[in-house]
Amino acid sequence: MRGSALSLVSFLTLAALPLWANADQDYGVLIISRERLEVPTSCEVGVYIDDQLAGRLFQEQALSFNLPAGNVGIRLKLLPGQAPGCLPGMLVPPAQQFTLKAGDVRKYRIALSKDDMYLKPAKLEY
Repeated sequence: MRGSALSLVSFLTLAALPLWANADQDYGVLIISRERLEVPTSCEVGVYIDDQLAGRLFQEQALSFNLPAGNVGIRLKLLPGQAPGCLPGMLVPPAQQFTLKAGDVRKYRIALSKDDMYLKPAKLEY
């Protein structure tokens, strides 16, 4: 069962690559999830990749990104939304730097420190 689940993840990863991908440009997969207890707010969390808004997460959601191998900066920020009290902070939160290698499948979950949100490694479940 474990082998077939791994094959399915590999297939889905390859199927999600853009049609223009070629051998000169390899990709890695970055999965970001938001667990209910880690960030106890109903506000949306914006995921910024290299300072571009790439996705929005509510509680119990996950996003997956196919990214070129290399360095990438990920920034998390509360977004103004429909829920009351969801106001973004005045300061730009710091970005976390990650290095992806071709073929990597890495999963992180959003966690909350006393100062800010950050990404911490999570186990891939097959």
